[in-house]
Amino acid sequence: MKKQNKQTAYQKLRASQTSQLGSGETKYRYTYAPEVLETFENIHTQRDYWVTLNADEFTTLCPITNQPDFGSLMINYIPDVKMVESKSLKLYFFSFINSGEFHEDVVNKIGKDLVALMEPKYLEVIGLFYPRGNISIHPTFSFSNGEAKYDEIEKHRFINRNMNPQRIG
Repeated sequence: MKKQNKQTAYQKLRASQTSQLGSGETKYRYTYAPEVLETFENIHTQRDYWVTLNADEFTTLCPITNQPDFGSLMINYIPDVKMVESKSLKLYFFSFINSGEFHEDVVNKIGKDLVALMEPKYLEVIGLFYPRGNISIHPTFSFSNGEAKYDEIEKHRFINRNMNPQRIG
């Protein structure tokens, strides 16, 4: 039986808005490359909803020892008009592999890049880095677009951030 390619109008639109997804070719960057990030249109702008993206195999280098640092990244956001395309995000994360950055700097850089890319209503990036010298570091970046309800979410999540500490490793 012949497999039929039945894409919906939305799937076709979403694929047309990105250059990497479905291209059949993947180019990895070995240095920091925010230009690989791509977006697609959010077709559910009439209501708020959360998007959570987990990257469980994030790697960067310690800027002092040049040894690899491993961790997980969790991104939570409430989209507005644009959303980040996941393959481009994966390639963006890979571009940190040879980048010498402290954990706090990486998380803040990623947060700022995603805010500039998507202009979300709310966004947070949580880094859960594996212990080095028996200490694990879990920095968090948060952003609100300035509307009162998103400012309230940011304030609440900031105040309650370590109510349920996360452990990794």
